[in-house]
Amino acid sequence: MVAQITQGVKVTVKTQYEMGYSNPTNQHFMFSYEILIENMGDHTVQLLRREWRIFDSAGNWRTVEGEGVVGQQPILNPGETHKYVSGCNLNSGIGKMTGKYSMKRIVDGHVFEVSIPEFQLICPAVLN
Repeated sequence: MVAQITQGVKVTVKTQYEMGYSNPTNQHFMFSYEILIENMGDHTVQLLRREWRIFDSAGNWRTVEGEGVVGQQPILNPGETHKYVSGCNLNSGIGKMTGKYSMKRIVDGHVFEVSIPEFQLICPAVLN
């Protein structure tokens, strides 16, 4: 598990290899990740967009971006949290992700970026 705080917003990430959805013989490795976003600041904020940078050890980089997270643009009052689960497939058993959220402070409309800490995606069998 990794965590990072940017401008009063804490992002915590927990990952899991999804063996039942993976097919290593065909170079398909599926991972899930759980994200917890905590508003530790003094102002209500809304998550507007996300951008992911995804790398796998086969040498592939890709970027995924779009509005919200899993179809939502949550609003978080001070002290509130939002949790969601999503997934990522790789062509190899080892990779990593990092990214950022675009957030808006509701009180004045100020848009700012929140860093998503880099996290590893590792198939346990690769480590044996």
